[in-house]
Amino acid sequence: MEQTTLSTTGNHPQEGPVFSPVLRAVATVISYITHPLFIPLIITILVVKALPEYFVAFVHGSRRFPFDMLYIRVLSISIFFPVLTLLLARSLKFVDSIQMHTQRDRIIPYVACTIYYFWAFYAFKREGVTPPFFNAFFLGVFIAVVLAMVANTYAKISMHTTGWGGVIGLLLMLMTGMHMNVSFPLVVTFLVAGIVATARLILSAHTPAEIYAGFIIGILSQWIAYGIVG
Repeated sequence: MEQTTLSTTGNHPQEGPVFSPVLRAVATVISYITHPLFIPLIITILVVKALPEYFVAFVHGSRRFPFDMLYIRVLSISIFFPVLTLLLARSLKFVDSIQMHTQRDRIIPYVACTIYYFWAFYAFKREGVTPPFFNAFFLGVFIAVVLAMVANTYAKISMHTTGWGGVIGLLLMLMTGMHMNVSFPLVVTFLVAGIVATARLILSAHTPAEIYAGFIIGILSQWIAYGIVG
């Protein structure tokens, strides 16, 4: 396959394969629609749909449709505030690109997300109306962001695979810790995670080591959180 010099983490270029523009465009679309910022909301919707009896307390506070206020809370914490922070940081020139190509660009978003996700965990835990596994999920996201932020000093760990590794960790936690039959969702998640990892490699956004490190951080963070809260 044709080779070209591709930029990687740090200042050391390396040779890598050249992919067609069409394949790179597909990988870009996949990277956007599977962005880790969407994962908490996706998980919340799927868990509520599958296990509504665990979230009955939120029905009474709904406005237009069941659980809408819960969805809005998660959307605000996991998408709106992080995106707003990134846009503000970009406008103030604290980051060079909203795509956060460099380790430096990721520092402020990482710090902001640690605050937002711990806030989500603490608020849900303090209210006492959400199941422990849901609280553990948000604590796991917080732990994953902290670990990725620390690792960011040495390497640009993939946030995409950290996020999808967290989903795998959550499902494994539900399967082994709560004896729920989530075999099909787990298989689907493994498939999606593989596609996401491949897309990031096609775009030369990360090295294989950074991809695998993201999966490990995501999975371990959920298990640590379950050990604390579950």
